[in-house]
Amino acid sequence: MRGSGRTRTSMALMKHEALERGRALPVLRGIVAVTLLLSVFLPAGMFAQQAEQVLPVTEYKIGSKDLLEITVFNLTELNQTVRVSEDGSISLKLLGRVEVAGLTAQDLEKKLAELLDQQYTKNARVTVFVKEFQKVAVLGAVGRPGMYELVGPTTILQIISQAGGLTAQAMNELYVLRQGTDGTKTRISINLEELAKGNQELDVLLLPKDEVFVPIDQLRNVFVYGEVRNPGTISFLQSKSITLLQAIAQAGGPTEWAKRTRVVIKRKDRKTGKEMKIPVNLKKLISGRTSDIMLEEGDVVIVP
Repeated sequence: MRGSGRTRTSMALMKHEALERGRALPVLRGIVAVTLLLSVFLPAGMFAQQAEQVLPVTEYKIGSKDLLEITVFNLTELNQTVRVSEDGSISLKLLGRVEVAGLTAQDLEKKLAELLDQQYTKNARVTVFVKEFQKVAVLGAVGRPGMYELVGPTTILQIISQAGGLTAQAMNELYVLRQGTDGTKTRISINLEELAKGNQELDVLLLPKDEVFVPIDQLRNVFVYGEVRNPGTISFLQSKSITLLQAIAQAGGPTEWAKRTRVVIKRKDRKTGKEMKIPVNLKKLISGRTSDIMLEEGDVVIVP
């Protein structure tokens, strides 16, 4: 009977520890869930719908800064690799300046063949290969920040996937900085949680020179000392607030000797720099008779 009692006690302890571990999951859990959704472009059915909307690469429209490789069959002297200028044109041997912005590679092949047929040869066969596409910048809390080519129409979800997905420190919003024709930049805010839920209106089509910025969620610290089981530093993310009860719970909770009615929060006034002392009756907080207190970066909680 004694052995059976010990077994039941051990099982109860194991269940209690499992429950505590579940409660102590990092606050990043929601962000990681968003990352996983983004990495697979949301549920399979939704991705299939997205794929239907994406134009094939053959319909990619040439723009400024693209690098084009132009080959003329049996006229190797006309073969050139040229970069599209800011005004959307290229300069070719014999033909001179040619407007190319807004054309697909196939459109440009036909246009160059027609120009050559009119002036120099008949039945010209021209191929155009876009070696370097227009690019966007992806910065901040992504796996591989950097410059990415727009190979055909590309959306937010697709570019984040190419950049390695979101890191655990990604905030819940990203911004697309877009340059207008007058040189000024506008900011488009996109809620990642809503995007991950399937709001396709937020999965905007990117334009050349867009800057996609995913803010990095900064770690903040408060300190809990005195009669708690695990005194020390409690870290939390900037986007996630932390309350007094949460901080004390993360510090292991009060010991049996704690004077729960005499807890003090030490806080520096942001304007004057002077230290303030906020007295707290922890018993009233726990019972719900008073509201929990939101802690700020650098707060020191003393549980006497």
